[in-house]
Amino acid sequence: MASDDLPHVLVVDDDTRLRGLLQKFLSENGFRVSTAKDAADARERLAALAFDLIVLDLMMPGENGLDFAADLRTRSAVPILMLTAMGEAEHRIAGLERGADDYLSKPFEPRELLLRLRSILRRVPQPAPAETLEEIRMGEATYDPKRERLSRKGRDIRLTSIEAALLNALAETPGGILSREELIARTGASGGGRAIDVQVTRLRRKIEPDPRFPRYLQTVRGRGYVLRPD
Repeated sequence: MASDDLPHVLVVDDDTRLRGLLQKFLSENGFRVSTAKDAADARERLAALAFDLIVLDLMMPGENGLDFAADLRTRSAVPILMLTAMGEAEHRIAGLERGADDYLSKPFEPRELLLRLRSILRRVPQPAPAETLEEIRMGEATYDPKRERLSRKGRDIRLTSIEAALLNALAETPGGILSREELIARTGASGGGRAIDVQVTRLRRKIEPDPRFPRYLQTVRGRGYVLRPD
């Protein structure tokens, strides 16, 4: 495969040694790799190049990974894998809430990082056959599964790869209840049922007129979630 055809990953970490190790390891395993030492450096890279995914350290001097991810999500859906030295559930959930697609606690096994990056790339939405999925309307929001495009009043709303995968799974069977386990299996999401709950909460903010009282993406107590379009 030509180097330009390889997935391009941006590694953002203030640890010079770790950046170098990850650049070498990922380059040897089928990725093009660029690096950045902090959020400001990463913005310069992102302004000049398109990336397929980002490996982002949570704890960095200046702007931390959580704040950088939240800001990036306002203008980009590039997948993010968050690296954190803090293994507590609240920190992992905070990363997902700010826009990360997955997370990995330090120290980690390089092969696990590789598997997670490949899993994220597999979740990146692919165009669906035109005859299988139709446009779905949810009040002011419209989802076009063929183009993986969510819009509200004609304005595009960015979806992360995991949000798009989740919406795809629900859109395939509108009115059908999918358990958290089924959604994990269909989307490849990590973090268990709580991670699915976080992603549903994020989707509701983008779809629902009032996310506190969801009309379209509903919870079925004890069973899972259901999408009920207009």
